Amino acid sequence: MSDNNLANIKSAVIKMIDTEKGSLEELSLKLHANPELGYQEYKAVEWLCEYLSRHNFSIERNTGGLKTAFKATFGQGKPVIGFLAEYDALPQLGHACGHNLIATAAAGAAVAARLAAKLYGGTVCLIGTPAEELSGGKIQMVEKGVFKELEAALIAHPGNDDIATTQALACVTLNVEYFGKESHAAAHPDKGINALDAIVLAYTSLNSLRQHIEPGARIHGIITDGGKAANIVPGHSAGTFLIRSQTLPYLRELMDRVLDCFKSAAQATGARLEYRFDKSIYAPMNNNMALANLYVKNMDMLGHRTLLEDPEMNFGSTDMGNVSQVVPSLHGYYAITGKDVSGHTPEFASAACSAKGIKGALDAAKAMAMTAADLFGSSANLEKVKTEFQKSTRPSA
Repeated sequence: MSDNNLANIKSAVIKMIDTEKGSLEELSLKLHANPELGYQEYKAVEWLCEYLSRHNFSIERNTGGLKTAFKATFGQGKPVIGFLAEYDALPQLGHACGHNLIATAAAGAAVAARLAAKLYGGTVCLIGTPAEELSGGKIQMVEKGVFKELEAALIAHPGNDDIATTQALACVTLNVEYFGKESHAAAHPDKGINALDAIVLAYTSLNSLRQHIEPGARIHGIITDGGKAANIVPGHSAGTFLIRSQTLPYLRELMDRVLDCFKSAAQATGARLEYRFDKSIYAPMNNNMALANLYVKNMDMLGHRTLLEDPEMNFGSTDMGNVSQVVPSLHGYYAITGKDVSGHTPEFASAACSAKGIKGALDAAKAMAMTAADLFGSSANLEKVKTEFQKSTRPSA
């Protein structure tokens, strides 16, 4: 297909999303005003499916066995290009990560990408993925094979810069509890076993460990229970900790070293330790640079000076990393705030319903749909993306 045809499709994509601006803005603000936690996003799913149904998408509910996951499809045959929607909120902060914008951008991109699928052939797929924030819904969906039919998976996240790739760390959650023995802290401290001392000692050990781990690794957490009253030797303590690393092998090494800190504190204090690592481990992001380059060119066409990658970008973790291990993936960012505003804050939640936030989501929708057109319309582009992915996931000799 000629470059001229592709240029015409991209122009049509931009025009369609401009036409849908009112509906997409309404959808985004409705999601923002009704934040729902992971696996409780029933309203979000209804509104997204309703919007996609109006544009002739077929809807599958309970995808991967998750009640608030869904798959919407349009067209038939290969290639299958997927857009991923996130729509869960944060406890107390609401949409302080901008997932209302992520869902809106995915919906807009899917509707506009139909134009390319109609012209060139293929299938547009929007997959609704719940519980990114705290539970890693995509991890379970990967295990169920939900994404295996896709030639590419695309998602765009609001942030404070325009970047086509992300530095996402492998991550696992560790929950710990210590069980000691309560006694009067003044009259009979000798009869008690202090569970608070145990977790404080373990926390101090973790602080010492941090000095001797790889620069890209992270260990952080909170104490969620430290006792009942100041005059009672605490008989119970608890905490939640996150362990992050740039690679899965080093993450597993760190898991053992962190656990040793908690075990030694139990031995030192006499408190009994119980612990549980979450089964869902967030994988590092496998950025597909061929896909990212296409996205950069399309964002540039829209007036965004988008970086291919940013070595100064802060680390985080996302279950999109798990998707990127099984299918070529794009996880781009678009700016809705200045660099002085961090995600997961009230200020970012406000930006996620601002005019700049809505415009950012609409531009991201255009760029993702145009990138899908690059894949639908050019077998050479698609082959580059596939070849790079195969090389990146090939076991080293």
